[in-house]
Amino acid sequence: MDYKKLGFGLGLFSMALGAAELLGARRISRALDAKDHEGLIRGFGVREVVAGFGLLNMPANASSVWGRVAGDAMDLAALGAAARRSPRNRWIWGSLAFVAGATMLDIVAARGLDRTTGRALPVI
Repeated sequence: MDYKKLGFGLGLFSMALGAAELLGARRISRALDAKDHEGLIRGFGVREVVAGFGLLNMPANASSVWGRVAGDAMDLAALGAAARRSPRNRWIWGSLAFVAGATMLDIVAARGLDRTTGRALPVI
């Protein structure tokens, strides 16, 4: 697998997701029953754009991909809180599944880049 290409693709994905969060914060907050949290969604959008910019400039940098994993953890925590508040909201559960899938892909890419550059993390 070409982890550099995967890193570049994740950079494009981050840019698109960040733009959606920045431009559609109101709509996203309504769908997730989080009307008072538009600022948080915009903040997550800024984080995604910054991560995307970093990956587009250096797609083979494992640290940038690990940064996405950390951002995914924040997203999962926020969505988990939303799910506790609105447990029947299908948008929240769909978002959780989507972020979980993206997290898995980010981990695969980060570990692959770590191995490629010889800086592999120990298996826990």
